[in-house]
Amino acid sequence: MVNKASRQEVRAKKHGRIRNRFSGTAQRPRLAVFRSNNHMYAQIIDDEAGVTLAAASTMEKEVKSELKKTNDVEAAAYVGTVIAKRALEKGIKEVVFDRGGFIYMGKVAALAEAAREAGLEF
Repeated sequence: MVNKASRQEVRAKKHGRIRNRFSGTAQRPRLAVFRSNNHMYAQIIDDEAGVTLAAASTMEKEVKSELKKTNDVEAAAYVGTVIAKRALEKGIKEVVFDRGGFIYMGKVAALAEAAREAGLEF
């Protein structure tokens, strides 16, 4: 009998492997992405200090008011532009991209591309 791990367990394991490879510093913080079934979340984190420098998600009132739906590619792209603007306001230009164990396509890719177009470098 084949015992198959759940998608959530597989993603958590992938994320652990990714996190072992790099971490965010003050000069180059980590852009961490999380997506649930209903929302997208992005944080810019300095792992050395253990501090979140900027954050954006589809749960915020001002972001949610601009969107028709909170769980599609357009919403992810909008969160990408918002997080990039907030990072640039704080003087953060370069980040390390942490896809959180998610496959780089669809919403995760849309968020990353939008952040790049808005001025973040990674």
